[in-house]
Amino acid sequence: MAIIASRADLFPENIADVKRAGHRLQSIDAIARADLRSTEALICLLSDRIDAAVLHRAPQLRVVANVAVGYENIDVDAATERGIHVTNTPDVLTESTADHTLALLLAAARRIVEADTAVREGRFPTWGLQQALSGIDVHGKTLGIVGMGRIGAAVARRARHGFGMSILYHARAPKPDVENGLDARYMSLEQLLASSDFVSLHVPFTPETHHLFDALAFERMKSSAILINVARGAVVDEAALAQALQTGQIAGAGLDVYEDEPNVHPELLKLKKHVVLAPHLGSATEETRRAMADLAIRNVLAVLAGKPPLTPVPPPSTHEQPKM
Repeated sequence: MAIIASRADLFPENIADVKRAGHRLQSIDAIARADLRSTEALICLLSDRIDAAVLHRAPQLRVVANVAVGYENIDVDAATERGIHVTNTPDVLTESTADHTLALLLAAARRIVEADTAVREGRFPTWGLQQALSGIDVHGKTLGIVGMGRIGAAVARRARHGFGMSILYHARAPKPDVENGLDARYMSLEQLLASSDFVSLHVPFTPETHHLFDALAFERMKSSAILINVARGAVVDEAALAQALQTGQIAGAGLDVYEDEPNVHPELLKLKKHVVLAPHLGSATEETRRAMADLAIRNVLAVLAGKPPLTPVPPPSTHEQPKM
C-alpha cells in the first residue's frame, strides 16, 4: 500500500479507484505544511510550488501528478535527478479551454458583461442606431493566434469554421498540418500584431515568454484590437496592458489568467468598456475537471504499479522554449 497525498479535491470515483488499487489517499491543505515523509505519490495543482525543498521532504516520492497542462510550478530538473516522474493532464482540457477563449472574445467584443450589469441596475439602454453598448463585429474579422499548439488549433477551428474569421498565427515554426483546412497563415509576431483584429495567447510560460506582451507589443497592435489571454498571466505585462487600454492604444481585453493570482492589477479592475475579467476558468467545466482528475489518478496508479506514466512531461533537455 502506498500513500498518495493530494492537494486536489478529487471526485468520488477517483477516491474509489485509489482504494481499489489498494492505496491510501491523504488529503492535504497546504504542501508547505504537509508531512510528506511517507508519501510515494503527490497530486498537486498549478498553484502549488513543488521545488527542490518540497521534494527533499518526500524521500519516498515516486511521482508528482500536476492537474494541469502547464508544469512551470514544478522543478522538473530536481525531480528528474531524483528519479521522480512528473506528469500533467494534456488533451483532456483542450476543447473546453478553446470554448472559453471564444466566450471571452465574444463577451469582450459585444460588451456582454457591461450589458448584463446595465440591465440588472435598471439602465436598459434606449434603442438607437448609435446605441449605447454597441460592440465590435467578430464574424469575418482576423484572429491572430500566438502559440499554435492543441488549444490554439482548437480555437482556430472554431473561429474559422464558426465565424468565418481569417487566421494568422505565430509559433516556433510553421505548422502545415494546422494550416490545411483553415487557410491559416504563419507570420512573425510583429506582422501578426499589426494585422489582427483579435489576438489570442496560447503559449506556455517560460523565461522567453515572460512579459512577451509589453508596451511595445501593444504599440504594434491595431487601436481597434482586442487581446485574449487564457495562457499564463505572466505572459502579459499587466501594467502596460492597463495603460494601453486606458489610452485607447488597443480597444479591449478578455483575461482569464493573471501574473499574481488571485490578485489582479488594480488598474485593470477599473476598466469596463470591452474588458472582461474571469477567474481562471479555462478548464472549469464539470466534465473536463473530472477528466483531468481521472488522468492524474491514472498516471499515479501506473507509476505505483511499476508502469510508465501515461502523460509524462518532457525531460528537462527537451523542454519547449518557444521562439517569439
